[in-house]
Amino acid sequence: MYGGMGFETDTFLEICLELPERHKVELGPRRLDVIVREGGILDAHLENLRKGRYGSGRANYIEDVVFPKLEEKCLDILEELPPESRSFRDAQVREAFNRARDSINMLRYMELYRYLDSKTPEMLEILRDLVGFETVAPPGDNYHEIVDYLIPIFRDLGFETEKVVMPQEIFDQRCGVAGLVGDRANLRARLDVEAEETLVIYTHLDVVPAGEGWSSDPFVLDVRDGRVYGRGVADSKGAVAALIVALGAVRACGRHRRNLEVLLTTDEEVGGYSGLCYFTDEGLVKGDFMLCMDSFSDDIIIGCNGIITWQATVRGKSVHSGASFLGENAIEKAMVVIEALLDLKKKVEARRSTLRASSELAAYGLDRVRPMLNVSVIHGGFKENIVPDKCVVRGDRRVISEERMEDAAAEMERAVADLDVDLEWRSWMGYPPMRIDPEHPWVAEVSEALEKASGKKPRLAGAQYSLDQAYVVDVTGIPSCVYGVGRQTDSNPHGSDENVTLEDLAIYAQFLASLMMG
Repeated sequence: MYGGMGFETDTFLEICLELPERHKVELGPRRLDVIVREGGILDAHLENLRKGRYGSGRANYIEDVVFPKLEEKCLDILEELPPESRSFRDAQVREAFNRARDSINMLRYMELYRYLDSKTPEMLEILRDLVGFETVAPPGDNYHEIVDYLIPIFRDLGFETEKVVMPQEIFDQRCGVAGLVGDRANLRARLDVEAEETLVIYTHLDVVPAGEGWSSDPFVLDVRDGRVYGRGVADSKGAVAALIVALGAVRACGRHRRNLEVLLTTDEEVGGYSGLCYFTDEGLVKGDFMLCMDSFSDDIIIGCNGIITWQATVRGKSVHSGASFLGENAIEKAMVVIEALLDLKKKVEARRSTLRASSELAAYGLDRVRPMLNVSVIHGGFKENIVPDKCVVRGDRRVISEERMEDAAAEMERAVADLDVDLEWRSWMGYPPMRIDPEHPWVAEVSEALEKASGKKPRLAGAQYSLDQAYVVDVTGIPSCVYGVGRQTDSNPHGSDENVTLEDLAIYAQFLASLMMG
């Protein structure tokens, strides 16, 4: 009623709160009705907020300033009422304000999402800048440059920031990946809102090499047909751009429920000792809950496979190929090793986890996460007329949460132990499997935030791939969920024309804002 009559400004509120004394006799308790009845002042403010007539932050203003003023006025009026009617009218007032506060919580999200919609061009410009930094690993170029770009953005959002460079001696000892050069620069940003709890948000800034087959420059953001294309838009720079605008939205429209620790690290894509692993070992990952943004938006991931990399070096004897019977062909002998591993592969991949697989994999007949044994790389020989004296075969083993990493490594070693070849076998433990209790309150909270943003009930699942997030969980025990932007198959991460839909980007920003605002 009042909103429809044009009483949508604070002027009307002040008039109502300062009604002249002469109106007391005339209006009496009906002044309560002006405030709390259906279509009254309370409803007018909520309706105008619902219609977007106010700027950002209005929901907080109404709850923190307008409601207390109106409640104080109602209490003054109640004191003037006779005792026999005061109790009944007091209950009416309490019910009206409880109803209004329930509404303001819903309307706060409407205001938040409207603000985020208006920031889509800004989000795309940030993503354009991020994609333009060719942070390809290996070698790991432009790490300093991208961190230096992000530091003032986070400072403007109220964060304390720190560029963290892995010491060279630790890099030399732990990384061991060919082709990595330069400083391993990472970003740590903290926002202290004096809350009791801290939420850690993490993803990585490095990307895989572009490769061939792109329809546009992979390091220049291309927006067309409702999608954005560029290396890293799905894995994982799109999430960083969404996070930045989501942080701005919460600052403008609401308040943070928890302190925030944002970790944007490097070298995740090389699959070794990443920046996040270094942060974990240095005690820099501190929080009560954690969201890893390095994933897809198909499901909320609460588990993933561990990874063991392995290498089989087979020795032979080099001779002229015209008399190859005088030598020992290392490549041919390596075939025996590969055949033994492929026999084991059948047994390994027949197993299943109790953890549900990603919904994207249902079309491939996979309903539960399964372990994998992969033969991925083979190097042998250097000239056609020389019998090769060495062949190196490499691969990995993906380990489900029901398996022990040590058992999986030992099983592979046993499979090749008795072969009649000169064999050197080595394996390296990578990230462990991860498994989070689906009944944990943090899982429920992440699910609720996503349902608010997407309008759909999310699905919990496990990932076939391995995550450095699992290392954090294994070392710190911080309850963690993994949810990112893009689709596991549709976005073609790590492939040509990597892309994300504009809709998925928008929903992801809304999800992050909902989660942080609580």
